[in-house]
Amino acid sequence: MSAARRALAESRGFIFDLDGCVWTGDVLVPGAAKVLGLLRSQGRGVCFLTNNSRARAQTLQAKLERLGVQAATHEVLTPLEILGEVIAARFGPSRVLAVGGPELEQAVLDGGHSLVPVEQFREAAVVVVGNDFAFTYERLTAAARAVAGGAAFLTPNIDPRLPLEDGDFLPGCGAIVEAVMVGDSVDSDIRGARRVGLTAVLFAPKGGPDGVAHYMVRSMAQLRRLLA
Repeated sequence: MSAARRALAESRGFIFDLDGCVWTGDVLVPGAAKVLGLLRSQGRGVCFLTNNSRARAQTLQAKLERLGVQAATHEVLTPLEILGEVIAARFGPSRVLAVGGPELEQAVLDGGHSLVPVEQFREAAVVVVGNDFAFTYERLTAAARAVAGGAAFLTPNIDPRLPLEDGDFLPGCGAIVEAVMVGDSVDSDIRGARRVGLTAVLFAPKGGPDGVAHYMVRSMAQLRRLLA
């Protein structure tokens, strides 16, 4: 048995990404529920770590339950749970221009910071960018000019695509980041896992780069066979 296979067999807990791994859009990845159920039945811990920048843990826990996956809120961690704390630790209480959804804005406020309206972008000390389904050229211009003017820049997500059902996608937070900073999942998930000493499994139905993860699987059925 290889060292990586032994590490999987001996692991007491597993961390799963959500978008593109457990679900695509509003549909579970085929076999995901069986893999998660198997791990629960084996008494092994399961949690979910996502760089989703639009939703907090309670929202995503509710979605998991709606899709038939057992999960407690404390088993789900998104960047929005720590966003306000990170801003405070790096920059102190700040005036923030937030480009993102309502839950991102609330996370900024809950961290003790204040929000800067788009038209007052020059007052921003920090620009925070998440995925923004109401993104406009006005918001892009404000964020880009604020950063160019010296505001600190922070984003929890650089993925260029948000995977949906049937192989479709939406532009991801990384696409907005690239626009703001004008002058992939492997990076954020797999290399990040390896940097902190975790056994990394890349879920890549269409294949992926060799040698980056300890294991690459093309289906949840393949992962289940590794865990059984």
